[in-house]
Amino acid sequence: MHPRLRALLRATVQMQASDLHLVPDQYPLLRTAGQLHPLAGEDRLSADDLRSITTELIQTTDRKRLDSVGDIDGAITCEDVRYRFNVFKRGRELCVAFRRLDDRFRSLGELGMPESLYTLCDLPDGLIIVAGPTGAGKSTTLAALIDRINRTYNAHIITIEDPVEYVHPPAKSLVNQRQVGADCGTFYDALVASLRQDPDVILVGEIREISTIRTAITAAETGHLVFTTVHAGDCVGVIERLVSVFPAGEQDGVRRQLALVLRAVIAQQLLLADGPQAQPGAHGRRRRVALSEVLLVNPAVANLISTARSAQVYSAMEVGGMHGMQTFEQDLARLLVDGLISEPTAFNFTRNPAVLRERIQRFKSNPALLRRPNPIPAK
Repeated sequence: MHPRLRALLRATVQMQASDLHLVPDQYPLLRTAGQLHPLAGEDRLSADDLRSITTELIQTTDRKRLDSVGDIDGAITCEDVRYRFNVFKRGRELCVAFRRLDDRFRSLGELGMPESLYTLCDLPDGLIIVAGPTGAGKSTTLAALIDRINRTYNAHIITIEDPVEYVHPPAKSLVNQRQVGADCGTFYDALVASLRQDPDVILVGEIREISTIRTAITAAETGHLVFTTVHAGDCVGVIERLVSVFPAGEQDGVRRQLALVLRAVIAQQLLLADGPQAQPGAHGRRRRVALSEVLLVNPAVANLISTARSAQVYSAMEVGGMHGMQTFEQDLARLLVDGLISEPTAFNFTRNPAVLRERIQRFKSNPALLRRPNPIPAK
């Protein structure tokens, strides 16, 4: 590995940064607690340095995609830490963005997610979707769930990713991880092929195209447990986004299919931990905390999905707290009352300030409500 790159990746770990950006003739930039800043004590990257770095990275990928599309994804490991990278064109120059991945599988509790989500790992089939913007920790949440299955069940797990982010050494399960562009052509091609490979669990890195969405639904219908991600803001937005991809004449049928196969939607964001109880991160910088919304599809929710009454799904989530469901407003109130985020942060993010105020007062008057449902222990 290029010595300058090795030093920069080492600094990324030391500073507990999530991302590293390399641009010709500029200082290396790190993202910590969601904010970009130059790496102190580093010189600007020369064009020659960056050319050498990108040449090494491109050797592990398919150069043809970079030439035709203008960017390419990949992953590398440096000093036992894994990084996802994207090399992209900017005029005649190449730039790189690195995302640092956790060096171990963290529990849902460590991630700040409800541990009751582990019950999803016990399902025999169905579709489970994790949603959120780029950088919200979707892949990390999925890695925690797949690791749970790997350590708990004698199953065949197939992951289809671009690139492979978290490496799952087989434990109780047989795990086969395939990288799009290296091991298979497209997400759709690999998903279709996976149905002939005797899987129990399939992870699809992302579903966007209509053919991939249709095949993922079919896989869930035919007895497989399918995990995937979608870029959407909240749980109801996930359902509407998936349906809207299809032609108008097919949308009613797709809603009925989703109502049958969808088991859960988890939406998540990362917020600045600026409350009085928030612990500082590296070099005194603030950490971020996970904010999550959970929709579990029971018969009542399935009926709302199939009949296009999405607005009423929020009400079902509100009253489903004992079963592990929660809205963003409920989790915002919990984080605020626990002292992890400040009041301005909570109210800047909420979609409904009146509901948030009511949830805050409820939690303050009855602290027992802050406790999340207990997870089912691993078998």
